[in-house]
Amino acid sequence: MPLVAGVDTSTQSCKIVVRDAETGALVRSGSAQHPDGTEIHPDHWWTAFTEAARAAGGLDDVAAIAVGGQQHGLVALDAEGNVVRDALLWNDTRSAPAAEDLIRELGEGDRETGAQRWADATGSVLVASLTITKLRWLRDAEPDNAARVAAVALPHDWLTWRIAGYGPAGESPLGPDLTALCTDRSDASGTGYYDAEAPADDGAPGTLGAYRRDLLALGFGRDDVVLPRVLAPSEPGGVAHPSVAGSAVEGGALLGPGAGDNAGASLGLGMGPGDIAISIGTSGVVSAVAPRRTADGSGAINGFADATGNALMLAVTLNAARVLDAARTVLDTDFDGLARLALSAPPGADGLVLVPYLEGERTPNRPDATGTLHGLRLATSTREHLARAYVEGMLCGLADGLDALRAQGVPVERVMLIGGAAQSPAVQEIAPQVFGVPISIPAAGEYVADGAARQAAWVLAAASDPDAAAPSWSTSVTATLEADPRPVVREQYAAVRDLV
Repeated sequence: MPLVAGVDTSTQSCKIVVRDAETGALVRSGSAQHPDGTEIHPDHWWTAFTEAARAAGGLDDVAAIAVGGQQHGLVALDAEGNVVRDALLWNDTRSAPAAEDLIRELGEGDRETGAQRWADATGSVLVASLTITKLRWLRDAEPDNAARVAAVALPHDWLTWRIAGYGPAGESPLGPDLTALCTDRSDASGTGYYDAEAPADDGAPGTLGAYRRDLLALGFGRDDVVLPRVLAPSEPGGVAHPSVAGSAVEGGALLGPGAGDNAGASLGLGMGPGDIAISIGTSGVVSAVAPRRTADGSGAINGFADATGNALMLAVTLNAARVLDAARTVLDTDFDGLARLALSAPPGADGLVLVPYLEGERTPNRPDATGTLHGLRLATSTREHLARAYVEGMLCGLADGLDALRAQGVPVERVMLIGGAAQSPAVQEIAPQVFGVPISIPAAGEYVADGAARQAAWVLAAASDPDAAAPSWSTSVTATLEADPRPVVREQYAAVRDLV
């Protein structure tokens, strides 16, 4: 019974699942927390990974391992493999002005032209989340640090590199070989300097994707940095160092290419074209698998790659489960208490509407916006109405993302609701009213880590059969929520969402 491990190095924590490579059955798991913040030294990720591995009973017996991780974060390395500065995470918005500058520069002064050119080139209009904007910020704000940069990696790239035994001189078994960095199409497609649908750099048949070093040079001022080698979906990225994983397995543990978190979750859920996942986690994500990416010059949709060779369309909001956290704080209640309060008020909360831009917003691109509460009257000044407004506002932002996918011609055949907040009774009752479509609730799971484990099993199978497909691990659905459209909720939200 070969075992595989999947890792989710997320904003908040590191989670590891060890599964049977053939059936997908969970054997054991472990987790460890990451520090809070929008910038963090990557050493914390390594510490959390080692703690999570110990909590999972060790990784000596796994035959393959892959890492899914938070997208876009900037990990800048010097020639000796040292981290130049704390990594800037996806939710760090200090590079918002840099994003606007780059859009106008590519458009030769015209923003609309520049936005469409970025979408055509990379699938996305730049926002502060994307790596290239953070590189521009680094160039301008910290030129001494920028001058030291010899390689640029993403969080999952860096952790995979460390698992392979590489790292700073004197701190890792194999030392600072920057050319050993590797990644996959899904995570590379969120950098702003990679075209997932271009012919591969090496011209290899049947593969897609190439770095746009001209765009890297536009953003960073130079393109002479090492970028991780982009691997095909089932291509191994080497072998884990035996001090980390696979010491009890002949030949060691193969390393999967890994994936961005949303692509990992898509793989973990077994999504295909026509499937939509609405994830309510730290960020809110509406994702869809399609054969080809879009080039949405409005910026509402990011056209990334998935972890299988398809495209992955994303509408991402910065404000999701944390909106509910804020509501619990304001109302001095717990998770269940918030749900009870929200369900005690009528749909539309009698006109009380929250536009939940509590930490700025990514979609729509309003990094400096704040949350606004509309329709506050004596009759709506109750804990119940406020709870309902918070839940409905969060869901309306995600519903706008679903509408944006439809507007780009993305088929919507099955909608799944995932993430920790998806387990809330209030979210489950109100979501069909806001989205107006039937919704499936998959069994609760660590979808990103599960997707990484499934990829690891795919890499393991492809080692003996290059034509092997990703294993067909089943995902059970615990509930199907019937559509219950209440148009008043979306209508009220649409009337005030731009009054910020």
